[in-house]
Amino acid sequence: MPPKPGVIPLGPLRLGDIFSGAFSTLGRYGKQLIAVGAALYGGALLVVGAAVAIAYAAVADHLDRLFALTADEDPAGRDLTPVLVAFGVVWLLAMLSMVVATAVVYAAVPVVLQEAVLGRPTTFSAVWRRAWARVPAVTGAVLLTGLITFVPMLLAMGALIACIIGAVTMDNGGGSAALVVVGVICFLACIPLTVWIWVKYSLAPSAAVFEDQGPVASMRRSATLMRGSWWRVFGMTMLAGLLAGVVSYVIQLPFTFLGMFSGMLGSANLSDDPNPTAVIAAMSGYLVLVALGQLVSQLVVAVFPPLVTGLLYVDRRIRTENLAPVLAEAAAVPPQYTA
Repeated sequence: MPPKPGVIPLGPLRLGDIFSGAFSTLGRYGKQLIAVGAALYGGALLVVGAAVAIAYAAVADHLDRLFALTADEDPAGRDLTPVLVAFGVVWLLAMLSMVVATAVVYAAVPVVLQEAVLGRPTTFSAVWRRAWARVPAVTGAVLLTGLITFVPMLLAMGALIACIIGAVTMDNGGGSAALVVVGVICFLACIPLTVWIWVKYSLAPSAAVFEDQGPVASMRRSATLMRGSWWRVFGMTMLAGLLAGVVSYVIQLPFTFLGMFSGMLGSANLSDDPNPTAVIAAMSGYLVLVALGQLVSQLVVAVFPPLVTGLLYVDRRIRTENLAPVLAEAAAVPPQYTA
């Protein structure tokens, strides 16, 4: 039997080893992971909430005039433009906040796994410092993977739109239908290519942290480690994502029901013609509870799949690069147990 100083045995990992290792990591190092995720996503939520409040205060008069319009009146540009600009800025700030928070969490998970595999304790401050140090590399790897993945879909969407436009301008009914079918086939054919690229580089964030690699080098490492094991990594990654999605949905349900109940109580006191401030005040309980449920569920979605991916990275290195003796030595396992 291979030694097991930490959450996994130091040998080729099976499906049960990987998922039990992910759950064991959550059990032993959950405080550090949840604390990092809560600090980041909670901070992002506070930033977005403050931005929404500032944006609403800046365009409250414009919103009142827009809500006061009758069905026959068109909104004036002097009212509509500031509202769109204000909440467009809020949306952009929300996206940037989520990207930064997700990047730090993606870097924190391999940091914790480095200690979890060896059975060593770690602290929140150590995880925080190490994760922030690797954020640029992890962010670069994720963004480059997303860009490469998006290119085939962009070309497929362009081909589909071109075929639809060509079909609309054609007089021949049969030819236009065939053109649309060709566009749909091209679009569907690019989906497997997109998934293949995404899985091929899915180990890049782990390589960026475990090996201190840059974005491009970590993507190369992922592609190298993935050889001969694409389907296995794909299946386990999909299973981890499905499990995290189910748990996230179950977590959000009670918050959503409580929020709906709170919203119904608040809306019962609204007048027949409420202003935006009264609507927001009535729905504040619903919005707070839904945001809290989203925050808690996001912690599960953001942590568990990367844990599985990180253990898949360790498994690939054990199988292809004989990493197990090195890990055993680092964990101070007696040599007789490393054979």
